[in-house]
Parts: sequence; structure tokens; C-alpha cells
Amino acid sequence: MNFDSLGLAAPICDAVAAAGYTAPTPVQDRVIPEALAGRDLMVSSQTGSGKTAAFMLPALQLLTEAHAVAGRGPRVLVLVPTRELSMQVTKAAETYGRNMRRIKTVSVVGGMPYPAQNRLLQAGVDILVATPGRLLDQMQSGRIDLSRLQMLVLDEADRMLDMGFKEDLEAIVARMPATRQTLLFSATLEPNIVRLARTMLKDPARIEIDSQQARHENIVQRLHFADDQGHKNRLLNHLLRDVDVNQAIVFTATKRSADEVAQDLHSKGFAAAALHGDMNQGARTRTLQAMHVGRLRVLVATDVAARGLDVQGISHVINYDLPRQAEDYVHRIGRTGRAGRNGTAISLVNAREHAQVRTIERFTAQPIPVTVIEGLEPKVRAFSRPSGPAGRPAGKPRGKPQGRSFRSGR
Repeated sequence: MNFDSLGLAAPICDAVAAAGYTAPTPVQDRVIPEALAGRDLMVSSQTGSGKTAAFMLPALQLLTEAHAVAGRGPRVLVLVPTRELSMQVTKAAETYGRNMRRIKTVSVVGGMPYPAQNRLLQAGVDILVATPGRLLDQMQSGRIDLSRLQMLVLDEADRMLDMGFKEDLEAIVARMPATRQTLLFSATLEPNIVRLARTMLKDPARIEIDSQQARHENIVQRLHFADDQGHKNRLLNHLLRDVDVNQAIVFTATKRSADEVAQDLHSKGFAAAALHGDMNQGARTRTLQAMHVGRLRVLVATDVAARGLDVQGISHVINYDLPRQAEDYVHRIGRTGRAGRNGTAISLVNAREHAQVRTIERFTAQPIPVTVIEGLEPKVRAFSRPSGPAGRPAGKPRGKPQGRSFRSGR
């Protein structure tokens, strides 16, 4: 099947082809026909599955026909949890809508100066991409009118709930036309997401492509034990010097740690930079742009970049610190191995993080093989006896595998 057969207009199909895509992914194949038919949708799909195009292409198709009512308010609203994801969605709208005339896409997110946003909104908008807090602020100031809205997209609805946006979402939706079409996307369709959908969607079709626990078959996962932070730093330095590393994201638990690790790597000659929530929007944009064009080889980030960051050159994800939630581990490693490519995910684990490893392995239903690098072996005795079944790490890690996974009860 190709995009032409889905019922999309020729300018949209041409733009998709120019972007290098020839066939729809499973989520696009399922979602696009239903969305074009006008159905409300509740969609669960794994990160990296192509969901942005799954809702953006039908949104652009909607805009091929004139609205019955004139005005400057948006016809399509995409709500996202983070600034980084808003940038990705905005870029997708511009890429796939490049052959369509007079399509205006505006991003309204925290961290962007109000005067600049106000000028863009005053000029009129067709597709509005926004984070809930800043959108509600602009609505309350009378700068955004949703009376012409035809399509609402809730992207990463689970993340928005986790971030405490439920009341903001309800306040925003209360000021929309009841006749709108609503598409909800989430990594999982857990009970809290289903309850939210019941209040905002009308008889939605439920589409589940991959569960959150789905195996990342094209991502090699492995684990290295570290005695302390100094040992972690030596392991990280060794791993990043591997010739197979094209670009890497290194995830840390705190903003301070992200800055410290990035500075340490920079001092060792790596093209590295930090990305976290304390940076202003201009600095974050410049850092992400440098990553996209290849000027940065290593991005050291907190979980602000775990969702929404789409850089095709990322070959490795390294968990300098494990995430607190197993779901975030899945989102982190999903930054590599995108669009069918192969990737590598490595976790550096100290004695305090053993329980987190077990939680992640239970959640993903996969053991994470343990690997030892010759000359950088852990000294803590407990590390040499992980419980679990025998298993060799895939790929070609440097050094000797310990030959056992760290998975309890197996």
C-alpha cells in the first residue's frame, strides 16, 4: 500500500514522497482512513511508529477545503506536553504541507516571548500546536478563538496527564465546538486515559498498534554495572569513543547532572551539550538544531527530551541514570532505532538501581543482558552474581559479557 491509496490529496502525497516516505507505517495505515472518514479515534502506538504523520496528514487533508466561516482562529489544534514535541509536530506540518498554499502553522508554548506569539496569532492560524498551560493563558487573554475548530489532536495524552494538565485540558475543551473531530494518541490506553477519552471523544474507534511493553526488536539493549560515579564516567567515556556511535543521547536524572556530564564530556573533546528544562527556549532550540544538523555528537538530557525528540542519526541511547518509571525507559530507548533503523541502548547501573532494573525487565518482559568491558570491570562483589537466566548481549559490545541477565525470579 502507498499513501496515494489512502485518499490523500496529491499535494500532500507529493510532499510525503519528497520527504522520503513511500509506504505508510502500520499506525498510519490504520489511522488515516478512519480519520478521513471523520471518526473520533483513541490510538495506542509505540514511540517511533510514525504517529505524527498519522494525524497530521488527515489534518492537512481537512484544510484542502475552505471553512464555511471566515476568521483567524485555528481549524486544527494539536495539544502536546512539551516544547520539544511542539517543534517536531510543527516541523511535520510544514514538511507535509509544503505544497499547499496559505497554510499557517503557529506554535504556542511556554518559554516563547508573548509579543512574538501575539503577532503570529493576530495574523491568523490554520494549525495551532500548543502546550496546555500557555494555550489556556492565551485563551483567557482573548487572543485565541476556538469557535472555528474542526479537529483536536491530543498527542501523548498519557504524558499530559502525568504532568498534571488534566484540569487545563478540560478547561480548553469546554470552549471548543461540540462538532469537532477528536484524535487521542497515547503510549498506552490505561484506565485514566480511557476515562479522559470518555469525556472528550464521541464513540471513538479504538486502535492499538503496539503496546508499551512491545519489544524493540531492532534495538540492542545491554547493561554495565558501575561502582560509583567515577566508574560511570569512565564507562561513558569508553562507550562514546566506539566508532559505531554516530550520535548519542545520554540521559541523566537531574538538570545539574546533565550540565556536569555535558561539561565533563566537552572537556574530554566530545561535541557535547546539555538539554533540560532550565534552559531558555532560544538555547534549547539552538541545541536541538545543532543535533539535527550533526554539529553535536552527544546530547546529555533529562527526560524533557525523552518524548518528542526525533533525530534520525541517533545510534545510541545511554542511561547514565535509570529513569524512575519503567515507561520512561521505553520512551528513552525509543529515541534510537527509529524508522526501522538499528540502535543500541546501554544502561549504567549502580548498587542503588538494582530494583529499577528488575522493574524495567518485568515491564518490558525482556531481560537486559549484562556486559563487562575489559579493564573497566566493577569491583563490587554483588555485581558479579546477577540472578536470572543465561543470555548473551546482542551486537558487538567491547569486552566480555557476564553471560547472565539481571532479572529476578527467573
